[in-house]
Amino acid sequence: MITLFRNFAKSKWAAGLFALLILSFLIVGGSQTDVFASFGPKHVIDAGDRSIGAQQFRGDFERVRNNLQEQAGRPVSFEDMVKENIHTQYLESQTQRLGFLAWAWNAGIRPGKELVLKEIRQIPAFFNQVSGQFDQDRYEQALAAQGLTSEMLEQDLRDQYVASQFGAGVFAGARVPRIYGALLAGQALETRDGRWFTVTQAMAGSAPAPTDAQLTAFINENAAQLRRPEFRMISLVLFSPGPNSQPAPITEERIRERFEFRKAALTNPEKRTFVTLTVPNKAAADRIAADLRAGKAPAEVASANGIEVSNYADTPQSALGDPAVGAAVFALPANQVSNPIQGRVGFTVAKLTGITAGAPATLESVRGALVQELRAEDVKAATYAKVEQYEKARQEGKNLADAAQAVGARMIQLPPVTAEGRLPDGQPMNAPRQIFESAYALAKGGESDLIDAGEGQYFAVRVDDIRPAALPTLAEVRAPLAQQWTLRENARRLSAKAEELAGRVRGGEDIAKVAASVNATLVARTGVQQSRDVQAQLGEGVLRGLFGQGKGQVFADQGQAGYVVGRVDAIHGAVPALAAPLVEQVRPRLTQELANAMVEQSFNAAAARVKAKNDPAAAIAALGIEAPATAPAAPAAPAPAKK
Repeated sequence: MITLFRNFAKSKWAAGLFALLILSFLIVGGSQTDVFASFGPKHVIDAGDRSIGAQQFRGDFERVRNNLQEQAGRPVSFEDMVKENIHTQYLESQTQRLGFLAWAWNAGIRPGKELVLKEIRQIPAFFNQVSGQFDQDRYEQALAAQGLTSEMLEQDLRDQYVASQFGAGVFAGARVPRIYGALLAGQALETRDGRWFTVTQAMAGSAPAPTDAQLTAFINENAAQLRRPEFRMISLVLFSPGPNSQPAPITEERIRERFEFRKAALTNPEKRTFVTLTVPNKAAADRIAADLRAGKAPAEVASANGIEVSNYADTPQSALGDPAVGAAVFALPANQVSNPIQGRVGFTVAKLTGITAGAPATLESVRGALVQELRAEDVKAATYAKVEQYEKARQEGKNLADAAQAVGARMIQLPPVTAEGRLPDGQPMNAPRQIFESAYALAKGGESDLIDAGEGQYFAVRVDDIRPAALPTLAEVRAPLAQQWTLRENARRLSAKAEELAGRVRGGEDIAKVAASVNATLVARTGVQQSRDVQAQLGEGVLRGLFGQGKGQVFADQGQAGYVVGRVDAIHGAVPALAAPLVEQVRPRLTQELANAMVEQSFNAAAARVKAKNDPAAAIAALGIEAPATAPAAPAAPAPAKK
């Protein structure tokens, strides 16, 4: 068959067919010719020659989830992350990164193989702990434990080199002009002259007591803030070990049986007392080991090498974070110094000073703990027996209250509560979140199935009544509402009075005369500079007004004790002799900000050049979850770089 195709390709008929195909491309366009595009797996990210498939994306995103769980201290699901749009943020950042790396490779930014191998040889986990030599077997085992291959690690190191070298090149060539710093220095050291006075509430007059009609209108204006949430009255049937539970006595036979089962776990392990000193390289570790064997004190050796001593007193091997150090220390004879141990961070030398032998557990030493453990299991078993009886009563047709009474379960009437678990006074109710979620999933009179709350506790809820969300009546909120209305009206009067007086100054009337007309004290200051000390002295409103207007302009701004009305009389530029040192001080910071922006724009432009793109729908499918009802929009493609 293959020979037949080859012969056909050399014939005149094939040439004619190819000409027809080329003509059809010109007529319908090249975008219609990729008839094989629908075959094979769909990539989540495509960037030139680089791509990330569904399996790799899920593995990478799993690591993102693990980091989030460690930070939050609680489980985080893929659904939670999708709701928070974390998947699209991650997709966009990875698309940009992959697009840049694809462009960089095409542009010739390619680290040599020796650089990558040098980096690999600096990772302590890949070295033999005894000989200190690179161990290929350990290298492959360490990668396998992380779900990686040597090709994946080398590719990752190459990518790191490309990004770091490109960034270093941008930073090396970036240097902002001095004019940038001069603008900031000129603004910071500029001074202004001005006059101002404060307009108080007494000058504007206070609002009279509000009428019922005004308060009703105020309620309607603020309906969103004043509307009371929906409350539900709930009956709770609770199955949990009660305080008066009297469990059956624990037999000696059960105690002995449990002891034999857990004997190994209850045994006290061997403990050792020792010190460790850790340094970056083996040569320094050899010197430390020699000094310790010569009789020098660990503190003296640590001081000479500029490091700290780590002390361990009666420590079991399981408490040591570095397995290599733990294995070496617990293999040492008493009062001996170890050879340099290559651990996760540098090389460690240990000096053993004491050994506490492990002690096997005896029945009498752990009897109390075993009895408590068995008793807790019995209480849970008794609770579950009640649960089964309750379920049977419900299947026989009894309602929630009758079934609870029949089995002797506790029934509690809860106070009104919102869907968020808050009481009418706004305080949170101390109860599991599952109770509120279950209650708000039912209609009035609805009864839930039994729900497992964990720790041997079960509950069921009945919605006795529903108080729908509504605005409060005027009688309920009259006093606080009147206070808020008065505050608002007084603020309006004060603002209007300040604008009126400022308008007079803008119209050409002397500011001193305007201030005198309302018995206000006129303040005149020269050489005012923007600083925190001046702001604390004059107030934020004065400083904002003085430096927010041009020469001869009038301002009215809210101050500390009312409104400030003022005029900018003069503007004095910075003194060059004082501004010049500041220019050089801010220049490095401005350069760093400029270089960061240049790197970011370069990444965006590179991703656009290789037409990097991602597929949020494919990402969600790779995570094995359903897309949210209102799926977030896919991130826009990076803007192409301007030529």
